Amino acid sequence: MEDKNYLRIKAKNLRKNLQMSIISDKLVLLIQQNLLYKNSQNVMLFYPFGHEVDLRNLLKDDKNFYLPRVNGKNLEVCPYSLGDELKISDYGIKEPVCESVSPECLDLVIVPALMCDEHGYRLGYGGGYYDRFLSSNKSLKTIIPIPKELLIDKLPVDEHDVKSDCVISI
Repeated sequence: MEDKNYLRIKAKNLRKNLQMSIISDKLVLLIQQNLLYKNSQNVMLFYPFGHEVDLRNLLKDDKNFYLPRVNGKNLEVCPYSLGDELKISDYGIKEPVCESVSPECLDLVIVPALMCDEHGYRLGYGGGYYDRFLSSNKSLKTIIPIPKELLIDKLPVDEHDVKSDCVISI
C-alpha cells in the first residue's frame, strides 16, 4: 500500500486535471438531496483552496453556515454568510475574521479531502486539524464530498484518523 505522502502528491496532481467546477456543482446537488444535510440546520463547510471541491453554492440554502479557522493546532468554528469578510491564513486559505462560536452548535461538518476510501476514511493535507476537531466533537455527523477519481478502495489508516459518516462522490 502506498504511503500517505505519496498519495497526497498523487491526489493533488489528479485533481489539477479534473473539471472541478462541473464536479462541484454535481456534488452540491447530491449533498442537497442527502438526509444528513437535509436534517441539519447548522453546517460547517470549507472554503475552497487550490483545486478543491467548491461548495459555496450551498450557502444559498436556508441554513446557518460556518467556516473553520485555524488557531494553533485547533480548528475554530466561525459563522459565515456570503459576502462576509475573509482573510488569507498562513496556509493560504480564506478564513472568517469574526468571533468563533462553540462547535456544539453544529449538526453537520462537510469535510475536505485530497482522497477518500470506500470505508469513509479521508486523506487530508497532513496537519490533523479535522481529525483532532472531530475526535473532540464525536456527536457531529460528517460528509466527505469527493470526485470519483479520488475515491479508492483503501487508504492507510492511523490510530487518530476519524471515519466519516457519509462519502458523496460523482
